[in-house]
Amino acid sequence: MATSNLSHQTARPFPTACVSSRPPSAAVNLRRHLPPPPKPRKLTLKTNNRSKWAIQLSLVEQSPPKSTFNMQQLVGFLYDDLTHLFDDQGIDQTAYDERVFFRDPITKHDTLSGYLFNIALLKNLFRPQFQLHWVKPTGPYEITTRWTMVMKFVLLPWKPELIFTGTSVMGINPENGKFCSHVLRIYKTPELESPKYQILKRTENYEVRQYNPFIVVETNGDKLSGSTGFNDVAGYIFGKNSTTEKIPMTTPVFTETNDADLSKVSIQIVLPLDKETESLPNPNQETVRLRKVEGGIAAVMKFSGKPTEDTVREKEKTLRANIIKDGLKPQSGCLLARYNDPGRTWTFIMVCYKTCLNVSVDF
Repeated sequence: MATSNLSHQTARPFPTACVSSRPPSAAVNLRRHLPPPPKPRKLTLKTNNRSKWAIQLSLVEQSPPKSTFNMQQLVGFLYDDLTHLFDDQGIDQTAYDERVFFRDPITKHDTLSGYLFNIALLKNLFRPQFQLHWVKPTGPYEITTRWTMVMKFVLLPWKPELIFTGTSVMGINPENGKFCSHVLRIYKTPELESPKYQILKRTENYEVRQYNPFIVVETNGDKLSGSTGFNDVAGYIFGKNSTTEKIPMTTPVFTETNDADLSKVSIQIVLPLDKETESLPNPNQETVRLRKVEGGIAAVMKFSGKPTEDTVREKEKTLRANIIKDGLKPQSGCLLARYNDPGRTWTFIMVCYKTCLNVSVDF
């Protein structure tokens, strides 16, 4: 289960303030043929009109360009425009320079067409769900955004899902107020809220946790390792609810079954811990529901790798056998919790043995 601190995978490879390329000015050409300018104290005595003109132009070129944009207006623009990053409307291309320097951990483009191609590629391969957390100025010609993306690799039969969270540093061309660079940084572990728990006991094969209550939004799934229904519950937190409220992403994604055959499955997203059921908007879909989990005691076994259905069922059997061997009496069913990040995947299987039942457990 990934709980390490945030770390960057890439550094900014170029300045975020960009200036459009143009031919050298006349002043530069003139300076190339003139002697070095006289010292300042002799400037009024030993310069002709031509050298004064060249020096004045040189000073103008060295002055910072005047801003032609309103930073707060650009912040507001990004709040609106980036919500269309992967939908049919798309971003407003007129807000971007002809040359957009884009960098992420595996991709780089130096043109607007390349930048748009990369967005289209992600849209077609991963069907991303993009949640924007905040936008704020971080420099004279720089705006930083904080976001989370849920991506599903649609080309694979099991359609694995990944959760990425990170920042985008957007550089602004001071000459025209258009975005000219985009440096994307992915955090190795999502900085997302998780249900709170206390570890009561550790063994060689599992650990025992006492979970605090939490709220989930859930719908019917197909299998423990499956993703059926995920778009419905993710849609709820992305604004498809009675008040169109966007709710912060949390982790992990749970799939749960309460029967011995592990056949009746629900898929769940945990809602922020400061939320109460009464204050949450109602789901738009009848198949999506809110539920408060009362917490309780559970045995947990962590593992890594791709959680296929066979793997999940084998892990559940192993965990159940270990806790029965230690004298504990587990309930039917289990939960699978998935934490996905670009560097590694930690997953755990959870079997509850004291949640809603009044059972005495000795450690």
